Amino acid sequence: MKRTLALIALSLAFSLGTRAQEPQSDVDPDIEYAADLLKPGTKAPDFTLLTPEGKELTLSQFKGKIVVLDFWASWCPDCRKELPAIEEAYEKYGKEGVVFIGVSFDDNKDKWTGAIKDYGLGYHQVSELKKWKQTDISPLYRIKWIPTLYVIDRKGKVALGTVVTEKMVSKLEELTGRSDK
Repeated sequence: MKRTLALIALSLAFSLGTRAQEPQSDVDPDIEYAADLLKPGTKAPDFTLLTPEGKELTLSQFKGKIVVLDFWASWCPDCRKELPAIEEAYEKYGKEGVVFIGVSFDDNKDKWTGAIKDYGLGYHQVSELKKWKQTDISPLYRIKWIPTLYVIDRKGKVALGTVVTEKMVSKLEELTGRSDK
């Protein structure tokens, strides 16, 4: 009996010790990964990038609309994990007139277009087809982690910069007045 109690106590002590070492799940990823993003109220830098079909797409062509910029790459596991949720937000808020633009850091067109097809991405897609750190857009938007999301308001100003998809959705709910809760 003493041995059983000792094993239970040891097991309990071990589980409490290992639980204390587990990473905190309630830490906001924006604190670590989005601290340097453009702040709300900042004019969103204009850009012109090419679609997979080779057509130019410019941010300023969507003046007067709410725009979501989704910075991602096919080689990024976190990006691939978030793509279905972003596509779901597009399906919901695209009907409200919100424009979604995926900005890829792929440098291989086949991998980029393959990911667009594989994930069924229906929103605009653009890329410089350069490595992330060699692109012109990355420093403009201070991208240090992907996926990164920006919400641009109707006045062309940053409403939100985040690495958390749920925050983007909350901001869209606020800006469109739509909520399904």
